[in-house]
Amino acid sequence: LGEPPAFMVAGVPAHVDGQLQQTVHAQGANLINPDRMWHYTEGLRNWNPIWQGHGIRVLPGPSSLWLSPGGERLPYPHAPGFDTLGTLTHITTQGWPYTWFVLNRAVIKKEFTLSGSEQNLDLTERDIRATLGRVGSRVSPSVQAFMDKGEDFVVRDTLDELLRGMADLTGDGLLDPEQVRREIHARDAALANPFGKDPQITALRGARAYLGDRLVRVVKPGPLLDPQSGPLIAVKLNILTRKTLGGLETDLSARVLGHGGQPIPGLYAAGEVAGFGGGGLHGYRALEGTFLGGCLFSGRIAGRAAAGAV
Repeated sequence: LGEPPAFMVAGVPAHVDGQLQQTVHAQGANLINPDRMWHYTEGLRNWNPIWQGHGIRVLPGPSSLWLSPGGERLPYPHAPGFDTLGTLTHITTQGWPYTWFVLNRAVIKKEFTLSGSEQNLDLTERDIRATLGRVGSRVSPSVQAFMDKGEDFVVRDTLDELLRGMADLTGDGLLDPEQVRREIHARDAALANPFGKDPQITALRGARAYLGDRLVRVVKPGPLLDPQSGPLIAVKLNILTRKTLGGLETDLSARVLGHGGQPIPGLYAAGEVAGFGGGGLHGYRALEGTFLGGCLFSGRIAGRAAAGAV
């Protein structure tokens, strides 16, 4: 993955640091996949942090324009919501400290969901009226709070103002404003051609063929510079570091194996601490939702094995 950026945001508190794995390893247990980690490419600095460096991940729809620090569009298939690991590899091997989403109010209203239970109180509190508001005309309160207070957001009425705001936010001189102009105008021109071959635009049109995406996830395709869809928004995206995919090596009975490959008596590991996320049940590119099944299955195996050994 290349060198990590000097600045990252943290998806978990500082006490979630893997010390328990290291303690067990020091007592003779074997670790597997310690080099494999779970990161996100769309991390925001939380304007109301719960822990130090608290990062929130954007779960984006497919319409935002994704740009490098200099303003070049990321090459396909590195589009919002596509291949996170592939895009992470592209970003880190380029040595980029951050990337940009450029979008407008119409896109952010429908396509920005923020991770974290505290960002989705309508769902966590089972508020039906508030949940139905997601298909209304207003930006969700949690997203609006980031637009108003988030350090990584630039919200402006015109493209000139947006470009100045982007340059001022980072202050590193990396942004080429004219390159950003070219990318936005090229994207809007491609959108106007119903027979165009732009792969991201083709994908978002395909996504809207599914009723669920059309209703709640993918905005109707439109120019970013449409004044009726404003204001314009730029979001500085940081790498968000989440967790290790490594863990304690186990056998098929969930017994933890020692350095010599022999089971350590009485010691079992279940769930992600067993390291299956980094190359076991579903492989390194596993989707998040698939981890739950592995946790349940390995817990069942471990429980039965431990009970049988008593």
